[in-house]
Amino acid sequence: MKRSKRYKAVVKKVDSKKMYSIEDAVSVVKEMASAKFAEAVDIAVRLGVDPKKADQAIRGTVALPHGIGKEVKVLVIAKPPKDEEARVAGADYFGFQDYLLKIQQGWADVDVIIATPDVMGDLGKLGKVLGPRGLMPNPKSGTVTLDIAKAVKEVKAGKIEFRVDKAGILHATIGKANFENQKLIENVNAFLSTVVRLKPATAKGQYIKSIAISSTMGPGVHVDKNVIAAH
Repeated sequence: MKRSKRYKAVVKKVDSKKMYSIEDAVSVVKEMASAKFAEAVDIAVRLGVDPKKADQAIRGTVALPHGIGKEVKVLVIAKPPKDEEARVAGADYFGFQDYLLKIQQGWADVDVIIATPDVMGDLGKLGKVLGPRGLMPNPKSGTVTLDIAKAVKEVKAGKIEFRVDKAGILHATIGKANFENQKLIENVNAFLSTVVRLKPATAKGQYIKSIAISSTMGPGVHVDKNVIAAH
């Protein structure tokens, strides 16, 4: 892979063999985020699980204390009067049949879809469209609910969803490079605490295998996985 001069310059600032504390990793990632836009800060956690087993297919949600620094677009699929509840709560889009049609036609300009239980029969038919994009509502993530107002407000305030991929890795955005260090540190801690709590009883051996933090355009900074002992 051909790397830019900017990338080659910033990669020299990180020791690829060193395991950093969360505090130091955040500092290094922020220092390396030299793009002309506010880069996102992402975390990747490799787990010692078998995603093919249902009870080890880790997925969950976490309310990051400081959000991710991005305006989250929320669509609520609901019938009256729940659609009005969505509007009042601050949903960007809300409705039923009209949005089912738009999604079927390929529209998906949203970050999160929330739905009431009674519409899931219809929405479920669009699984081939929404599933690959990670947009299908799910009760486990709190996006299939009758408490629409609460769900919308939580997502808007910084609640994110995550799930392990086929390689056993969790990926999530935990803020922006222009956040204050302490805010990023607190977001990382909130995310890791949630991941630790989700450890399945059937997972054998080491649960957290590795942790890395990076900015959109920067290299990964390895975090000492022993930090989870404090979670």
